[in-house]
Amino acid sequence: MSDARPVLPEPDADETGPYTHLGFCRARPGHEDEVERLVLGLVEPLRAEEGSVEFHVHRDRADRAEFVIYEVFRSKRDLEEHLAQPYVGEFVHAIGPLVEGPLRQRFLRMSSALPAGE
Repeated sequence: MSDARPVLPEPDADETGPYTHLGFCRARPGHEDEVERLVLGLVEPLRAEEGSVEFHVHRDRADRAEFVIYEVFRSKRDLEEHLAQPYVGEFVHAIGPLVEGPLRQRFLRMSSALPAGE
């Protein structure tokens, strides 16, 4: 994984919803549980960030080495502020040797409305 922060696509002019990011990584053989532990270590501090709406860690049922991270922020700026947090850099540095290749990413535009109160 690279230490470089991703370039975030600009929201569309008519967008009013949150900014969603999906991250995908594949653990190197024998490091699956260590990768899971590191990714789960993000849950508490990330969910405590003011701009965080949702954060979930998933593991593929058929391929236990494959992880998917789902995170929703109020805005692109909130995600940028998250990526600048020291603990995020520490995570990227720690997980790099444990995964195959760079983190694969997708940035999504939310089409459905968030439930009331979100």
